[in-house]
Amino acid sequence: MSLLRAAHERAGVPLTVSVRRAVRVGWLPRAAELRGWAAAALGRGAAGRELSVLLAGRARSRALNARYRGLDHATNVLSFPAASGAGAPSALLGELVLCPAVLRQEARAQHKSARSHWAHLVVHGVLHLIGYDHEGPVAAARMERREIRALRRLGIANPYGAPAGAPRRVSSQRRRSRR
Repeated sequence: MSLLRAAHERAGVPLTVSVRRAVRVGWLPRAAELRGWAAAALGRGAAGRELSVLLAGRARSRALNARYRGLDHATNVLSFPAASGAGAPSALLGELVLCPAVLRQEARAQHKSARSHWAHLVVHGVLHLIGYDHEGPVAAARMERREIRALRRLGIANPYGAPAGAPRRVSSQRRRSRR
């Protein structure tokens, strides 16, 4: 742990979030909301940490997604962890790139409030920055459990609908139609 980060933790210095807005269309969360959502994902590890957030348009999101993930479409959130040096880990977590247009479209399609969906995707992105992933069922269930806990602390319902790791229930009506 860096000396600066240790000093910040002892002094109770909160998570620092710097936000760059490359788009200004529609509702965008305030920096304080982004900070709160990120801190919920980090839990006790938030003190003294730093996070950079870029709110990007579809074209920028698409270009970054194509370059770093090989996927030629805009996406809701991209996570770029900070490079750790040879010494102690840096206070800098990394950068989240969020695309408000994609988040808005997804929230509408999923019948969720924009604020709840933003909170979920910030939590999701921050968890990627600290090493969580959803490559495989065990890792996905672990990440979902952490997301659900963080969102519950924020008063936001489980975005997955069923408990993490639990089999998704098939409604009795759908079961009957399969017979």
